[in-house]
Amino acid sequence: MLPIIAAVGVKALWLVYLWLLSTIVAQELSRSKGYGEKLGLGTGLLLSIVGAIIWIFVPPKDETAEWHHRKPWQRRHKPREAEMAGEAAGEGGTTAISK
Repeated sequence: MLPIIAAVGVKALWLVYLWLLSTIVAQELSRSKGYGEKLGLGTGLLLSIVGAIIWIFVPPKDETAEWHHRKPWQRRHKPREAEMAGEAAGEGGTTAISK
């Protein structure tokens, strides 16, 4: 009787992994399309793979959504130190580091 229970446990574990992975995909898609992470997270948790597929076809919320600039399969751009210092300085202003 134990091998049958173990076989069900392995299948259940893989299904949980699949469920969590599809939730992560749905959350990332909704965030990149400008709807926020919570909406995608809820859709992914409730609908599993179907939720991720739905978010593929949902149009972006507005023109400023990250979806227009970077697709989900592309890497995110890490800001360089010079860019971060320029934003903090406000184009020529003083920062706590430069004082």
